[in-house]
Parts: sequence; structure tokens; C-alpha cells
Amino acid sequence: MNRAEPRSRLAALPGGALTRHTLFWPVTVLVALLLANVIFTPSFLSIHIRQGHLYGSLIDILLFGAPLILVALGMTMVIATGGVDLSVGATVAISGALACYLISEGHGLFVSITVAVVASMLLGLWNGLLVTRLGIQPIIATLILMVAGRGIAQLITSGQIITINSASYKMIGGDYWLGMPFAIIIVVVALAVTVVLTRRTALGLLVESVGGNAEASRLVGIRASGLIILAYVFCGLCAGVAGLMISSNTLSADGNHAGLWIELDAILAVVLGGTALTGGRFSLAGTVVGALIIQTLDTTIYTAGIPPRTTLVFEAVVVTIVCLLQSPAFRAKISRRRRRPSTPPLTDAKQEVTA
Repeated sequence: MNRAEPRSRLAALPGGALTRHTLFWPVTVLVALLLANVIFTPSFLSIHIRQGHLYGSLIDILLFGAPLILVALGMTMVIATGGVDLSVGATVAISGALACYLISEGHGLFVSITVAVVASMLLGLWNGLLVTRLGIQPIIATLILMVAGRGIAQLITSGQIITINSASYKMIGGDYWLGMPFAIIIVVVALAVTVVLTRRTALGLLVESVGGNAEASRLVGIRASGLIILAYVFCGLCAGVAGLMISSNTLSADGNHAGLWIELDAILAVVLGGTALTGGRFSLAGTVVGALIIQTLDTTIYTAGIPPRTTLVFEAVVVTIVCLLQSPAFRAKISRRRRRPSTPPLTDAKQEVTA
């Protein structure tokens, strides 16, 4: 048999190699959601310049989705190691509360942001130490901070919403730079740095090996615990910057509601992007697409005028469809049903012989 024959058979399968690509179905769903909005708002895809700034629905999706993209990037690295971080929402709240509290007390912008970011990284370090040094399962270790973190954020704000008036702080999540929302620029830089570190160095391969089999990685000389801690610290950093974005956009800190349930959206974005929750191989581009699907879905619900009481059901249906389309087993089952030949009915002669 010619070696090229199996490859040609694979390429001839329904859907071809393109549909088997990790990003094919997430990108297809994202494009479909964007086009669906055109039905309700014909100018949905248009981008215009006003006073030197870019405006439009697509820009709004990127702007409002920036914190989720950032949190999802950190979540991707944690999940790639075989873990999960349920405390990112609490970290978001603590970071925003710290920054706004320090600014309201008269501290400088640089000091306030630095303290908030360092505190977020320390929270990530705490999670990493619980997982690696004490051997607590990631879902339990991060659940501790998920519960306690909200209390810490409310202690910082004294249970109130802290409001500030700082044009410089507003720049982080609610202002423009070079015509683009500054939050989008932060996300692009963070994504570029993450891609360089994980795809242009051995770091990404080491993280994938730890997620695939941490014990085997340790036996071949890879410091699995150090990489796991680094992933949680990076996740805390991303959540902390996202907290600054959210609080600076409204110039206020709400320890009770800031970043509420963002951890679930981040996990969902990672899964929609094709990264398995079991750890191992990960896709940063898929994570970004997954986060944009979630944000576009929220925009679509608002644009289409779907009743709020059915919003969660609508989101669940769309997410289920994406997950099914991504499943090789589901697609293979559908393909087998399509290729299954129909059994012709027995003729009278055959029926008599059978009898």
C-alpha cells in the first residue's frame, strides 16, 4: 500500500483536515455570532473614528472582553499544568479594592498599582504552595481563597463601594491611547509576551509535560513544583491586572461584585478554545477566541432583545453546541451515520426463500 494513501483517505473524510483543526469550530461560531448581530444592527461590523478614537461594536467587544481575556490567559497556564484556579474572581476584587483604597487615601498611582499587582501575585503564590507543598487538590486549594478572598476585599472597602477621581487611573481600563482603548493594548502586550515565553522557549513544552504527567516530568529532572507555582503566580498577576481594568473603568471598587463568577467564564473560555481540563497541550489563540465568543454572546443577547430570564439558558445552548462541534467522538459518530448505507428492502422472492 502506498504510504500516501492513508493520508489521502484522511483528507477525504467529511469536513477534511480544516474541520479537525482546534480553532475551526470556535472561530466558526464566533463569526456566526458576529454575523447574527448584523441582522439586528446592520452597522454592527462598522468601525468609525471620532475625535481620533476608534468606536464601534467590535471595539466594544474587545474592550469589555479585555479583563476576561486576561484572566483566561492565566487560567490557561494553570489548566495546562493539570490544575484550576477558582480564586481569580476574588483576586480581581482584592486588586481593584487595594488600588482604589490606596488612591483614596492619598497614595500615588504607581504605589497603588504596584501594591495591588504584587498582592495578586502573592495570592497566586499562596495557591501554588498549597497545591505543591501541602498536596491539596487545586480545586480545594483555590476554593479556600475564592471564599476568603471576597471577605478580604470587603474588609479593604469596609463593605462599601469606594469611588475615586483619578484621570490617570482611568487610563488603565476606560481611556484611549493612540486611538485604541488602553485595555486592549494591555491585553495584546500580555498575549504577545505569553506567546513568546511559551512558544519561543522551552517553557511551554515543560508546562505541557508537567500537565501531561507531573511524576514522569519530575523523574526526568523537570522541577514540576516550580512550574506549577509559576503558573499560579502568573494567573494571579493576570487576575490582578484585570481587577485594575474593571475598577478603573468605573473609578470604583466593589469588593462584593467585582469579578463575580469571572472564574467560571475564564474556565469556559479555555475549554471552548480547545484546551483540555486534564492538562497538557494548550492553545492561547483558542483561549482568546473562547473569551471573545463569551463576550460576543453577551452582546448578541442584548442586541437580539432576548429576555433576561432566558439569558443563561441561551448561553448554555450555544456553549453546548460549540463543545459538541469540537468533540472528535461526536463528529465521528455523525460521520458514521451519514456514511451508513441504507438497507434495501427484501424482494418477494427473497422473502419466500427466507421463509
